[in-house]
Amino acid sequence: MSTLNLLAAISIAYVALLFGVAFFAERAAQSGRVRWLRAPIVYTLSLSIYCTAWTFYGAVGSAARNGFEYLTIYLGPSLVMLGWWWILRKLVRIGRNQRITSIADLISSRYGKSNLLGIGVTILAVIGTTPYIALQLQSVTLSVEVFSEPVPIEEAGNSLTAFWVAAGLAVFTVIFGTRNLDANERHHGVVMAIAVEAVVKLTALVALGVFVVWGLSGGVAATLARIDASELGTWQVNNGRWAGVMLLSAAAFLCLPRMFQVLVVENDNDAQLRMAAWAFPLYLMAMSLFIVPIAVTGLDLLPEGSNPDLFVLTLPLSQGQEGLALLAFLGGFSSATSMVIVAAIALSTMVSNHIVMPVWLRLREGTASVSGDVRNVVLLSRRLSIAGVLLLGYLYYALSGGRTELAAIGLIAFTGVAQVLPVLMGGIFWRGATRVGALAGLTAGFSIWVYTLYLPSFGPGTVLPASWFADGPLGITLLRPEALFGVSFDDKLLHAVFWSLLLNTLAFVGGSLFSAASPLERLQGAQFVSARAAGAGPRSWLQSTAESEDLMVMTQRILGPDEAQALFLREARAQGLEGELPAPTPEFLQVLERELAGSVGAATAHAMVGQITGGAMVSVEDLMAVADETAQMMEYSARLEAQSLELSRTAAQLRRANDKLTRLSVQKDAFLSQISHELRTPMSSIRAFSEILRDTQGLTRADQNRYASIIHDEAMRLTRLLDDLLDLSVLENGQVNLNLTEGRLEDILDRAVSAALADEAGSGIRVGRRRVGEQVRLTTDVERLSQVFINLISNARKYCDAEAPELQIVVTDARGQLLVDFIDNGSGVAPEAQDVIFEKFARVSDQKAGGAGLGLAISRQIVTRLGGEISYLADRGGAAFRVVLPVRQEMAAQ
Repeated sequence: MSTLNLLAAISIAYVALLFGVAFFAERAAQSGRVRWLRAPIVYTLSLSIYCTAWTFYGAVGSAARNGFEYLTIYLGPSLVMLGWWWILRKLVRIGRNQRITSIADLISSRYGKSNLLGIGVTILAVIGTTPYIALQLQSVTLSVEVFSEPVPIEEAGNSLTAFWVAAGLAVFTVIFGTRNLDANERHHGVVMAIAVEAVVKLTALVALGVFVVWGLSGGVAATLARIDASELGTWQVNNGRWAGVMLLSAAAFLCLPRMFQVLVVENDNDAQLRMAAWAFPLYLMAMSLFIVPIAVTGLDLLPEGSNPDLFVLTLPLSQGQEGLALLAFLGGFSSATSMVIVAAIALSTMVSNHIVMPVWLRLREGTASVSGDVRNVVLLSRRLSIAGVLLLGYLYYALSGGRTELAAIGLIAFTGVAQVLPVLMGGIFWRGATRVGALAGLTAGFSIWVYTLYLPSFGPGTVLPASWFADGPLGITLLRPEALFGVSFDDKLLHAVFWSLLLNTLAFVGGSLFSAASPLERLQGAQFVSARAAGAGPRSWLQSTAESEDLMVMTQRILGPDEAQALFLREARAQGLEGELPAPTPEFLQVLERELAGSVGAATAHAMVGQITGGAMVSVEDLMAVADETAQMMEYSARLEAQSLELSRTAAQLRRANDKLTRLSVQKDAFLSQISHELRTPMSSIRAFSEILRDTQGLTRADQNRYASIIHDEAMRLTRLLDDLLDLSVLENGQVNLNLTEGRLEDILDRAVSAALADEAGSGIRVGRRRVGEQVRLTTDVERLSQVFINLISNARKYCDAEAPELQIVVTDARGQLLVDFIDNGSGVAPEAQDVIFEKFARVSDQKAGGAGLGLAISRQIVTRLGGEISYLADRGGAAFRVVLPVRQEMAAQ
């Protein structure tokens, strides 16, 4: 009893340590200190979640029973990691771009965001992982019983111990696995706890191996001699079995929910993959290094009939090494708990996103996105799902009696999750794969696996009648579970693997070839197959009639108020709006859907946004045209695709440019006519009054002065016009020299207002200013900048058609830039003229006379030379112009 008490105390202390590690990592992440949490070594160690109790206990048992076959469990993942550039990098990039939360979410998103597929993969994953969780519970239970009494192979474990282990793991997982709603956020606490567990279980296994090789066998040479003298020394490789188990282990490494969680969801960058590509195979090699010596030594030294799955415990205990045995127990406990925790997190996310949320939305249709706390529903469903998954694992353990070999249980689970492999590989490498094909393949593979391997694992007469194993259902021998279609294998595992994956693949390919993909499937297919390091997929939403307020309420229910408000504010600023709500443009809806997908999955996010917007999608014709052209071009080369997209953009730009040139041509004709008039009028006046002065005798002094003044004024008018033309030409050719001096913005504006309103015509407009923002010193060309301000104020004076004309000058400091806005209360510039008012031949208004239309063109050139920009602000009520100036003007001027 004292040993069991010590065992319980060590287990509780170890779990408390994990709590502390997870809590410390979570606090560090919340405070922004995440760099070390994202280190490649932490990511690599988190992949050790693959090494479960099966690896720690079952590998020794497998070596004792089947020789070196246990190596296949390590070779499959090692080959996948060594070839990371081909598959893993693509999966990780798809996960980042699409904000994938689980393996079910990836399959669902790839095939047209089909929630039906998500449900199917979720059910398969839950059922397929159940034996694996049972394996962990069985290993912990058996290891506890080792310290109380010897455990022969034929005896079962204590189900009560398994129940309390499952309950404790459920509590830990709920606390640290559902702290963040966004499943695309990293679970830093859990990942760091798993990394610690990776070190513990490797240390325990290596310590035991060192004891066996040098403490019991007398060194490496003696150990090798013992292996040669054992049955393992004459063991032969079964090529078919090895190939089958290696395929299963590689498939499970990619498709197991817990492996997908750490491989894809928790991945932060390619640097993590680059280290893991070589470091994780080395970790697996270290874990497997002492398996055979432990197995051979256990067979030699322990009594006949001892359970080889427990050699890592019984061997040191038999030699009086209780401390080493406790360390080995801790290693096995780490292996089991880490797997259960991450598997529960991954499965709970899948159940919540693809089963609970769609059902809840259907029940609350019409109100789900604007009322009810979606966030609490998601969190509650994930916590209950964690408890449910562990309960299913416990029930499988109880029903199977806990007598099955650990390796056999693991291979049953591997075969189940391997049914996702054809659909997964086809989805990321074959653009022609369709939703119908994926459903057909998963259904066929899952059904065959359940019938030929999963249900028979409970034993004849437990679930399937015993007569079915001998004669088949209804006496149809072709349907015997372990000899399907009359084909029998010596190996029941290979029989199930062969038929399930074969029929799965045939149904998947056939269904895809004989069904048409929807437009959304084609777009998603092109995006998945051509996944790159960054870049969003094609937009699928049209301009929405939804209100931004409704979208905000829905987003707050899911992401929480702070995160939702930050998202909407960021997008509003990206659209150039000053309010807190962005316009519901197609681009914004695409961003919103991706953000929500990180919390509730791609399919549910798509449905929720569609519920608010009315589900407006692009027309089938446009979508098919874009998808087909893009898909074909991408199939040959990325360069051709870029050229095709550039061609489309160029065509649109040419259409806009042609329209603009047409309007400019009209304005140019008007300008030429106007400029001819402007030049001819002063010249005619000068000539006429000059002839009067020359030819008329007897003019009074007063008449002579009056005619001379007219000649002078007309000459000045002609000079100003020619100066404007020359000034614009010099500015456009870049030949201007800026006279940079220091001046205060308030003084520059004072001078401009005085100059623009100096004559009587300017007395009719009132100028309002906020002088607090004008207290800024600039190093700029004061004269040139004054010229710009004078032009804008003069335009407002001339063209503002309000009954009581007003002009507001507002200065704003915006992150290192000065925004100077000139806004009047008139009717503004006509929409069709807004994009050409800064051209040389344009005027603010055709209704009122004034100038040759060069003022704004000159102003744009001046502001550009000063390192800023000038633009027209639409939808401000009246005419509104904005001058943007950098704070450090001297840098821009240079």
